[in-house]
Amino acid sequence: MSTLAPTLQKFFTDRLLTQRQASPDTVAAYRDTFRLLFGFIAETKMLAPASLDFTDLDAPTIGAFLSYLEIVRGNTVRSRNARLAAIHSLFKFAALEHPEHAELISRVLAIPQKRFERGIVAFLSKEEVEAILSVPDRDTWIVRRDHALLTLAVQTGLRVAELTSLRRDDIVLTTGPHVRCHGKGRKQRSTPLTASTVTTLREWLKANDTPSGAPLFPSRHGTPLSTDAVEWLVTKYATAATSNCPSLTNKRVTPHVLRHSAAMFLREAGVDISTIALWLGHESIASTQIYLHADLAIKQRALDKTTPLKVAPNRYQPTDSLLAYLDTL
Repeated sequence: MSTLAPTLQKFFTDRLLTQRQASPDTVAAYRDTFRLLFGFIAETKMLAPASLDFTDLDAPTIGAFLSYLEIVRGNTVRSRNARLAAIHSLFKFAALEHPEHAELISRVLAIPQKRFERGIVAFLSKEEVEAILSVPDRDTWIVRRDHALLTLAVQTGLRVAELTSLRRDDIVLTTGPHVRCHGKGRKQRSTPLTASTVTTLREWLKANDTPSGAPLFPSRHGTPLSTDAVEWLVTKYATAATSNCPSLTNKRVTPHVLRHSAAMFLREAGVDISTIALWLGHESIASTQIYLHADLAIKQRALDKTTPLKVAPNRYQPTDSLLAYLDTL
């Protein structure tokens, strides 16, 4: 047996599960990365995964795999970088276990993350959100559930995985109404609820009389909704709302767009960025800066406070020929 197989097994059992206590989502993401990598090598080099050794995972092979992810599978740069991070994690562990492969490992670890453009976040206006929430007529059990889920998503800004994992007893509708959730990175947080959201949730809980540990938003079979199901229903109601709100026609509305919208509503209300970071469960306030870039009102207020410079436009002309050449670049 090659040294790769036992090293990979030790990486998952000792490094990820025992030492780092990685979440099931992280373990699953790393597992999928290596399944894709070994499948790629099996197809291109005709080598069975069980027979692979570290020499079969050199830097050119990893580079070809990353190109395959982007070109053939159509993965984004973010996905490509996430796969590379998993590979780097394994090779950092392998560097301690197999110093005889130090040169090969160092070459793989030298493969850089790819830079990518960060666009302005997509979000909805209050009129667009109200148009979507007005679509469900709440005549049936399913529509009541969907309306309650959409209302909670827009008001709290919970991630779609946080919404689907909510249990009935995670909602507190008495004094100090709030929702508790287990967020990204296994952090727990509580988010306050508005009076209108409390009213909607009370109506939903009355229609959905289940035990305290049951899913808050179950499927027809009583199991938690999948993230795909939530994305589908968000798209369904957003599409239906275009008849009353034409501005939604050219917008791709997803659960994460609802999360961005909740953050922008807080910004418009004058809530400071550090509070929004706590509200959304961001690990770092840097992750919340995207909402400052998207808030044109802040930039307009800054522009209104400035005084235009009364200087005639003039272009500097360098006298030196070398400087003149550099200025043309």
